[in-house]
Amino acid sequence: MIDYRPLKIALLGAGAVGSQVAKLILENSEELAMRVGAELELIGVLVRDKNSKRDYDIPPELITTAADPLILGADIVIEVMGGIEPARTYILQALNSGSDVITANKALLASNGAELYDSAEQVGAQLYFEAAVAGAIPIIRPLRESLAGDKVKRIMGIVNGSTNFILDRMTSTGCSLQSAIDEAKRLNYLEADPSLDLEGYDAAQKAAILASLAFHTEVPIEHVYREGISQITSEQMAAAKRDGYVIKLLAICEKVAAEGIEPEGISVRVYPAMIPDNHPLASVHGAFNAVFVEAEAAGSLMFYGSGAGGLQTSSAVMGDLVSAAKRHVAGGPGLADSVHAKLPVLPIARIHTRYQITLEVSDEAGVLASIANIFANHQVSIETVEQSSKMIEAETTAWLEIGTHLASDKALSEIVEELRNNSAVEQITSVIRVEGE
Repeated sequence: MIDYRPLKIALLGAGAVGSQVAKLILENSEELAMRVGAELELIGVLVRDKNSKRDYDIPPELITTAADPLILGADIVIEVMGGIEPARTYILQALNSGSDVITANKALLASNGAELYDSAEQVGAQLYFEAAVAGAIPIIRPLRESLAGDKVKRIMGIVNGSTNFILDRMTSTGCSLQSAIDEAKRLNYLEADPSLDLEGYDAAQKAAILASLAFHTEVPIEHVYREGISQITSEQMAAAKRDGYVIKLLAICEKVAAEGIEPEGISVRVYPAMIPDNHPLASVHGAFNAVFVEAEAAGSLMFYGSGAGGLQTSSAVMGDLVSAAKRHVAGGPGLADSVHAKLPVLPIARIHTRYQITLEVSDEAGVLASIANIFANHQVSIETVEQSSKMIEAETTAWLEIGTHLASDKALSEIVEELRNNSAVEQITSVIRVEGE
């Protein structure tokens, strides 16, 4: 028997995710009520255009364009509109009225997360956002709750399914980047603005959210270092495969120790990198996501699953809805998010990594020695060198593939710049970082 009053649910947005959420609430009402201990009553769905075609036929009496009465009449507000405004205004309005809020809005959390957390904390409301990162994969709740008493040392993950699909197709078929992009477009894997995926903006937003939770520090999105995959070539993919690596677009968040006069801080970055083909992330294929977490006490943890799609994202939203509803029934204030550690977000120059550099050089005596000397002057040790040559228009050109030992990104980037200005170097054909070893 259910004694608690019905909980009023407002849904903001009826796109691919919103339509699925509405369907799940309406069609599974009895089962949800038994799980929660209260009936979940969908009181309205906010849309921009009442006449738009939707994936699910929401009852017309629930469709509205009036935000204020819907938000103010709800116990729990679900925001799946996307974008910064008016989503930010609506969420703040809901929180300030005491409603719990569930959002899948990664862009808003990455840019205004601290403001939203503070508003929720001030009134004892709760902000839920499991759906904002990695779709159906439960990564937010483990970082927010399960690992809250542990020390997370590093997070490395594939958090954009579209780019993982593209790179995976290039690896498995040898096709060009453009060919793989065209296939991703046909399958509707890419955002309406493909640069959000291809240039790493989507992954950077998710990295900012993960880092803020893992290290209890506000991470402004503009402090996340970002490179996309638009410069990756099929030649790079083939070379990586030949050497026992795969190339993935990685989001990396890690604690960086103090070094000399440089303070302790965190690094948050997104870039394509080579990882060994026996690394757990190397086996993530297609449009799937995976997040690899290293914690002091818990050790290494892997979270894997489908990272995109309306149905998958709606699963995470519904998980948050059940949690929010149970909190209402049980009573008590919301769980505050700690962003008070105030660790500085460090520039990319402070990290230590490895580079794989491929050069086209003059095939002359002393060239290799002069290039090795550049690395030595920056105190960077060379781990591997592979050399090949071919005849082009009666002149012999040599290719050098140089792998470095671990070194600061500052020193490695300075080496690349010096190589560009070296008269013996005809062209730098590839520079890519190596992670996961």
